[in-house]
Amino acid sequence: MTNSVAFPRSIILQTLVISSALLVLLAKTGAEDTLRQAVCPSFSCGHLQDIKHPFRLRGDPPGCGVQEYELVCRDSQAIIHIDKGRYFVTNISYNDSVFWVVDASLDNSSCPIPDRNQHPYIYGLQSGNMTLLDLEESTWAAFVSCSRMIKDNAIYRPVACRSTNTYFVYVLTSMLSYSVRNVQPSCGYLAMTPLGSWRTRPNGYGNYDYEDVVKFMRTGFAVRFPLYLAPWKYSRIINRCLNSSLSKFHEKMSSSNILNQTLAIVGIDMHFLRCVNYYSYQTKLFWAAVVMVSAVSIVKFIIVFAILSRLLFAPLSVLTFLAYKYWLTKISVDAVERFLQMQLALGPTRYAYTDITAITSHFKEKLGQGGYGSVYKGVLPGDVHVAIKMLVSSMSNGEEFISEVSSIGSIHHVNIVRLVGFCSEEMRRALVYEYMPRGSLEKYIFSPEKSFSWDKLNQIALGIARGIDYLHRGCDMQILHFDIKPHNILLDSDFTPKIADFGLAKLYPRDNSFLPVSAARGTVGYIAPEMVSRSFGAISSKSDVYSFGMLLLEMAGGRRNVDPQASRSQTYYPSWVYNQLTRQEVGGISEAVGIHQVERKLCVVALWCIQMKPDDRPAMSEVIDMLEAGIDGLEMPPEPFFCGDEFAPAADSSVLSR
Repeated sequence: MTNSVAFPRSIILQTLVISSALLVLLAKTGAEDTLRQAVCPSFSCGHLQDIKHPFRLRGDPPGCGVQEYELVCRDSQAIIHIDKGRYFVTNISYNDSVFWVVDASLDNSSCPIPDRNQHPYIYGLQSGNMTLLDLEESTWAAFVSCSRMIKDNAIYRPVACRSTNTYFVYVLTSMLSYSVRNVQPSCGYLAMTPLGSWRTRPNGYGNYDYEDVVKFMRTGFAVRFPLYLAPWKYSRIINRCLNSSLSKFHEKMSSSNILNQTLAIVGIDMHFLRCVNYYSYQTKLFWAAVVMVSAVSIVKFIIVFAILSRLLFAPLSVLTFLAYKYWLTKISVDAVERFLQMQLALGPTRYAYTDITAITSHFKEKLGQGGYGSVYKGVLPGDVHVAIKMLVSSMSNGEEFISEVSSIGSIHHVNIVRLVGFCSEEMRRALVYEYMPRGSLEKYIFSPEKSFSWDKLNQIALGIARGIDYLHRGCDMQILHFDIKPHNILLDSDFTPKIADFGLAKLYPRDNSFLPVSAARGTVGYIAPEMVSRSFGAISSKSDVYSFGMLLLEMAGGRRNVDPQASRSQTYYPSWVYNQLTRQEVGGISEAVGIHQVERKLCVVALWCIQMKPDDRPAMSEVIDMLEAGIDGLEMPPEPFFCGDEFAPAADSSVLSR
């Protein structure tokens, strides 16, 4: 019982503090009101008598009235400008803070509608200090023009005097702006005007004919100005809001519902501020009230918080601490760890980071460097040499690491590099591969001196093709490499090629023809067109076929496909090759120019692989058949779209050999 009595007392004390804190402001504004009335006397215009603040007459001193309420008295009629419209003021009620206006643009026309350039009054008159009286209950008339006649629609009432055979005007009446939001597609907005409260209309908020709308427009509508602009003392606003807040508070506290009592205690401040804002429209009185109520609320919150801290927060803090300690012992495994747990039984060995350090002799011998990180040489027990790729810790969220382990972790093929093991400790991740003593194919095919015979080059091409075909067809899930290029083809001591670097690889069901890839994957110069734009076709295993074709051209030509230092006719090698082979086919001089049969075969197979549309490219199994066969059975492929006469050499018919 004691507590329930204490709550009302504390709130009443709070309201007294608020009212006391505002007395200084009220005294000051009272003096300002007295001075204003002495300097700015009232005036009359026609039948309107004793017009005073907030209204002002044009020519009054700047301190008199409010600029937005300036009146022009002409022909005994008071005119006010609201937004872009002119209105006749027909009556003013200071007790209700309301004045009535009629649209001056209507004049005495027999077929009036509001001016086209006036903005719709969807949220009240377009002025910071003016709002429609009873906005929620207002009826609105919207005028629309339509390119065709609207039939059998009770909402659209015709304006016959404004319509023609090809131009139809209608008026819609509704509460707020509902009718405008649902205008017919063939119609456009002309104007909109309020008609006043629907409670005062004979048909409520029903639809009206144009003649009724004209009567309402000529009668006018009411506009409310905030109470702080009326000749009220600020103390009257404060008293009204205090009484309203206390009444609402006692009403809720009398309830036996604990929720209502809680809302009464918490909500009295907001109720008081809403009331002050309603009557003062965010003047200095409102902001002073906000400051004082905020200060009182902060003190009240501190007191309540101190009580709750002793009764509730202390045990809650202990429980939170115990829960946190328990959570530390049950840290969830991240995506990489969950994946690695599934891989434990499938193949590669998992090494600790200390093992990696020992295997590489503290990263003593560095084999290479790339965007993925660095590669170091290492030795396993038994004198087994390995290459260890240390991944950069900032790369994605382990996606490349997962791609490599999932793609080649359980693959054993003579033309695919073998993953011996891996390491993953926090953000330190490493991949352990079998060591390839000959390095990558890149340093051999671009060497100034010819490194391989044509037969050896054909064997290397066959080995790469078989490795890719195994990825596409030899596993339960097809593996797409997406980054076939010379740098990713490694050679063992016998120059057997092995496909490496599966950081961009993806696994897909073998029966999927369309593969959802979110972004282009691969290296510029080798990436298939459909990886960049789906207009070329769907992404599939044929994307790897395209990359292999570009690789094959570089193997045959002994140079990069795009060489800025070459002559203009040979800058883009695939185009130049196609033009040379086509010219020799037409002239029948393929033997005369000295092109080796294997070289010619590699180029023809490569041109088949780099066709723009995936459907025009052969599968890797067909590529293997072409590489194993002779040149006689191979046909020249269609011309890729990028090839043309502008790439053909003008007077150069040299051989394709290096």
